[in-house]
Amino acid sequence: MHVPDGFFNAAVSLSAGVVAAAGVAVCLRGARRELDDRTAPMAGLVAAFVFAVQMLNFPVAAGTSGHLLGGALAAILVGPYTAVLCVAVVLLVQGFFFADGGLTALGVNITLMGVVAVLVGWGVFRLITRSLRGRGAVVAASFVAALVSVPATALAFTLLFWLGGTAPVEIGTVAAAMGGVHLLIGIGEGLITAVTVSTVLAIRPDLVYGARELAAPLVLRGAGGDVTVTSESPAPTAPVAARRPGWFLPAGIAVAALLAGVVSFYASSSPDGLERVAEDKGFSGQAADHSLGEQPLADYGDVGGIPVGVAGLIGVGVTLAVGGGLFFTVRRRDEGSGRGEDSGRKVSV
Repeated sequence: MHVPDGFFNAAVSLSAGVVAAAGVAVCLRGARRELDDRTAPMAGLVAAFVFAVQMLNFPVAAGTSGHLLGGALAAILVGPYTAVLCVAVVLLVQGFFFADGGLTALGVNITLMGVVAVLVGWGVFRLITRSLRGRGAVVAASFVAALVSVPATALAFTLLFWLGGTAPVEIGTVAAAMGGVHLLIGIGEGLITAVTVSTVLAIRPDLVYGARELAAPLVLRGAGGDVTVTSESPAPTAPVAARRPGWFLPAGIAVAALLAGVVSFYASSSPDGLERVAEDKGFSGQAADHSLGEQPLADYGDVGGIPVGVAGLIGVGVTLAVGGGLFFTVRRRDEGSGRGEDSGRKVSV
């Protein structure tokens, strides 16, 4: 659902840019509560993984494909504030390196695929997991949250198009078309999200932000007495921080590289949901040429004759570098970790 330049007038584009900038600013502050030396690498990996999976368009109907949005998945894995930053990093890399998503529409794309998708996905996920407990509930909630987030984002696009679209179309018709096709795409999003969350839960449940309540409390014994480690505590101390992603991080990077470098060759070439609706409803002609559309990596290497797999590997590397640098800068430092003055503090697991 990458919105190109030309679909929205200047007022909506600028307003969405302000909303996106404000959302990112809020999330930069909020992410400090979610990121530390242990989880910052995981956030970088999630951004790279979302980039890779977004390259894998899957068929959803005759002549139509869909791809992961990733907002709900990122929120469940690394927290809602960090998730918005993950999606923003992916969209920045896609827009500036691969001419995917308009530059004047960058605010629209971050607002829709970042803010709206994350808010809806995380809200649905928390609503379900507050009522149901256990690992199975987390996986089921992941599926439903991701599924709902996609048509919700599509309807948010429709609302913006009603407010400032550059083509005179019947808004009810666009809403029905966008909602219908993206409901089908949402099923694929839900399956990808549920499988990914289930896999990480099976290997490293401590790295799933949305499953913190599943972690059994730890009791740390020290000279000052026993200290209970709870999931609501704000910062990790040495015993928990020591369990970093370890081998999980390079394994995750390898999976992202495999998806972007090999599986991307088999992605569907059919237009995605937004492109199909734009063609069917007569406003695809409003799309403007991307200002960076002539660079070699544009259209994932097609412009420069670069194999899509090579372009994908470059994208994974750039996303990992940009995201990793951002998350390590934003993270909460584990100051005093392992020292006596911190031994009485409750920590996250």
